[in-house]
Amino acid sequence: MSSQLENTSQDSGSLAELAKKYGLRPAIARPRFPVYVRQLWERRHFVLTYATSRNVSKYSGSALGQLWQVITPLLNAAIYYVMFGLILGGSKNIPNYPAFLLTGMFVFTYTQRTVTAGAKSISGNLSLIRALHFPRASLPLAYTIQELQQLVISMGVLLVIVVITGEFPTWLWLMIPVVLVLQTMFNIGAGLILARLGASLRDLNQLLPFIMRTWLYASGVFFAIHDKVVNSAGLPEWVAAAMYLNPAASYIEWMRDLLIGSHTPPPMVWVSCLCWAVVTLIAGFWYFWRAEDRYGRG
Repeated sequence: MSSQLENTSQDSGSLAELAKKYGLRPAIARPRFPVYVRQLWERRHFVLTYATSRNVSKYSGSALGQLWQVITPLLNAAIYYVMFGLILGGSKNIPNYPAFLLTGMFVFTYTQRTVTAGAKSISGNLSLIRALHFPRASLPLAYTIQELQQLVISMGVLLVIVVITGEFPTWLWLMIPVVLVLQTMFNIGAGLILARLGASLRDLNQLLPFIMRTWLYASGVFFAIHDKVVNSAGLPEWVAAAMYLNPAASYIEWMRDLLIGSHTPPPMVWVSCLCWAVVTLIAGFWYFWRAEDRYGRG
């Protein structure tokens, strides 16, 4: 028995030496981080095409087709306005509540859908991962681009509604792409982190709806944070400050500042948006890349 183990060890050693001699490496070995980023860039056309095709196929079986990309946000807007603006009285003390609510909903939904899709991007594509060799980060990236494409349509609807409700375009609207770029950077990083977690923690997809709902209510989508937290609930100022620093709330507040003339968020939200975007993007890529050689196994 011991001789068999020794022979097996020798064979393994000789195979490893042989592979090293001829420059062979495992097919799914994790490349160095700069190489990995370059590989992703080389596959940018695949990522964009994959995201676009998912958007097209999503509504291909319906009679109205791509019109649902406009109808869906409008229906959501109407439902939330009736529920939170009229029935629950959320519009009290908030000028232009329709624009306030819709801005919060569209901005938050972009992050919510991206993170949720990212968590399923690896576990839901195991057959593709096991059949083809490509940077696995392509999948969470494609899901982010898919949601970004839908957000562009939603933002067009939002701008029309904002004007109809009494707001007028200003030079600040030129900053809208800046906010969306920073939010997209954050979404990519968060999606990559959730993609790795979702690949190993199968129960995560069951917990995500509860996590997202809690995040929704903590982000001031339906109410003014300072007014409800400090003035109505009587909580300390630091609680409101912590809620403003929540990444979803920060991007919502900055977008509201650009679109609604009467809305003035704390200046710290702009710094928060920048910090969340840079830190989460870098951390997300690094965290996802560290497990590149383990996706699709098991």
